[in-house]
Amino acid sequence: MKIFSYIFFILALGLVIFNATMIDFKHLLEGQSLIAIIGILAVLCAVVILLIFRVSKSIDQKLKNQ
Repeated sequence: MKIFSYIFFILALGLVIFNATMIDFKHLLEGQSLIAIIGILAVLCAVVILLIFRVSKSIDQKLKNQ
């Protein structure tokens, strides 16, 4: 599970960097810039969900060991 999460984090970082290069700061809410911002927000939401999943797995593991 850890390997999957690390691979996902690396891919997410790559997607954030790629989408950040597509942002036109003069026209933030138009065309490709809007799509890039939505893409960045979607990736960040997925990372938060993955972090919540990892924390829940560690809590579950600690409860099983008691």
